[in-house]
Amino acid sequence: MNHTLGATRLIYRARIATCVKSGFIDHAIQLFDEMSKSNCRTFGVDYNRFIGVLVCQSQFTIAEHYYNEMAHQGFSLTPFTYSRFIVALCKVRNFTLIERLLIDMEKLGALPDIWAFNILLDFLCKEKNKVELVCRVFDSFVERGRLPDKVSYTILIDGLCKASQFDLAVKFWRRMIESGIQPDDKTCTAFVVGLCNGGMVGKAYDETVHFMKGSVKLGLLFYNTLIAGFCKIGEVGKGETIMNFMENNGCQPDLVTRNIFLNYASDERTLDDAKKYIQNMKQDGIEPDVYSYNQLLKAFCKANRVDKACSFLEKEMEPKGLCDVVSYNTLITSCCKRGLTIEAYQLFEKMAMKGITADVVTFTVLIKAYAKKEGSYSVRVRKLFDKMKSMGILPDRVFLTTHIVNCCESEEIERAKSLFFDMLKQGITPDVVSCNAIINALCKSFKVGEAMNIFKDMQTRGPYPDKQTFSLIIKGHIQENNLDVAKELWNEMLSEGIVLDDESLARRLIEYMHSTDYAKK
Repeated sequence: MNHTLGATRLIYRARIATCVKSGFIDHAIQLFDEMSKSNCRTFGVDYNRFIGVLVCQSQFTIAEHYYNEMAHQGFSLTPFTYSRFIVALCKVRNFTLIERLLIDMEKLGALPDIWAFNILLDFLCKEKNKVELVCRVFDSFVERGRLPDKVSYTILIDGLCKASQFDLAVKFWRRMIESGIQPDDKTCTAFVVGLCNGGMVGKAYDETVHFMKGSVKLGLLFYNTLIAGFCKIGEVGKGETIMNFMENNGCQPDLVTRNIFLNYASDERTLDDAKKYIQNMKQDGIEPDVYSYNQLLKAFCKANRVDKACSFLEKEMEPKGLCDVVSYNTLITSCCKRGLTIEAYQLFEKMAMKGITADVVTFTVLIKAYAKKEGSYSVRVRKLFDKMKSMGILPDRVFLTTHIVNCCESEEIERAKSLFFDMLKQGITPDVVSCNAIINALCKSFKVGEAMNIFKDMQTRGPYPDKQTFSLIIKGHIQENNLDVAKELWNEMLSEGIVLDDESLARRLIEYMHSTDYAKK
């Protein structure tokens, strides 16, 4: 009898395997159900195989059904099947089922393999507000015997940096080294990129300098990130030292390396310095690209040589095909800053003739300049708005903020309000600059009630009021003699740790709080 049942079971297994190989999953499910209801009962191995198949086919709901069924019969998945299941669920971000599988594994004393562990870490690191959880999961598995590898630490460090948890990233970096795991180029680069993005280039250098001088062969991204970080904080000498070091250690600086220094020269040094960097690049056999020439354009404009910048664009950049929307935006911005709106508009028309499509930055700069010169309702501004709309270019936060501020400055309050609420309807969260501009304009127009509504929205939906916001709204209430409200806002501001610089405003409130009338109240 047992021999007969065993043979029947083997037949079922063979038929299910054939259906799976042929892609007939529905028929395979039907056969598995027949098998489980027949006299030749299914075993844990059958469930493991079949759930593995379902997971591979992304049939997660059905896989969960059979997982529940096998648990009811006292069977469990093997660590291998658990691992494959977790990996697949990470791809579809089904954290609820992942959490259940992890709890069941812990009860069994099982652990996911290193591949599943790393995939799970990567999944958790990419989820919002999961920093505490990912650290807890990491520590839990380590305590239970799943030793992390180099990839595990790389994923965790990268995730923590992206979540701005830099102290934790440093902590795990040191823990990795203390555990005897030697970081490679990918680990070092993830760590350095993360810290430098957080403005911690000094810490990044201090923590990795040992490996720079040691056995780890580091790549261009590692060195370029450190060089860019030091240039950004003005320590270009350290950047040059790192470039010399990388050259001596067989990692030749590339175009990106040179452009980092060129960008620093165009921002912080003279036009001659920027020209010298371009010349040195060519002498070293590195041909400048469009980014390089755009930096030089920026240097020309900074040196108040817009005419030379335009000539350089026409004679040097355009013949080489090294000209883009950033090139024209640089020149247009420089012209607008100097009040040369006619020249800026001519450049706008020229770029269209050259086949270079304007972007939202182009329109932001031009509309701001013409709105300031002619008013927000001028013919030119309306034409630019219409042109932007016809090109399908959607306004972004910077564009709308710029125009709102312009309207407020020219006392076009209704227009500013319309733009502000259009921004909200489009799902664009205003920044504190646009909110402050609107509040200031409303308070000056004796519409403190409307200003207060925006202030309250900032407190609940963001962006949170800053020092200027509190100053404007308190001043508005004082102007309308709403001194009780002003006092409440003052106390609220102090509780937030914000102190105003406006001494006259502070004096007015203090006098009110200590007045005889206030004492009677």
